[in-house]
Amino acid sequence: MKTKSILAALSLGVCAVVAVPAQGQKQSLGMLDELDHGGWELRERGGPVHNICLDSGRRLIQLRHQGVPCSSVVVEDKSDQVTVQYTCRGQGYGRTQVRRETDGLVQIDSQGIANGLPFSFSAEGRKTGDCRS
Repeated sequence: MKTKSILAALSLGVCAVVAVPAQGQKQSLGMLDELDHGGWELRERGGPVHNICLDSGRRLIQLRHQGVPCSSVVVEDKSDQVTVQYTCRGQGYGRTQVRRETDGLVQIDSQGIANGLPFSFSAEGRKTGDCRS
């Protein structure tokens, strides 16, 4: 009888220890949520400059598949860098890494297939101010 009580108490203790860390965990891809909202300039290395209105840093994941519904897998989720691999059924796929230098400056590397053609780019994203209409 005493052994059963000890085992029950130990198993409850293990459950409590396992449950505690989950309370303090950060939301998945939280680093992207911390980026400043507003007007951003995306300057591709060796390519064009694009201006976007960034309402969510998560938009930076699918720059070549904007507005396309895709499934994704988080490969890396750190406080200063995230890597996401995504698949857009019938539309292609991509793998994007976003590294935060500040909440208004990021480095983006992305590659994959869009419109049946391969793409690969590196860009610097910089907050420029408010969104322009």
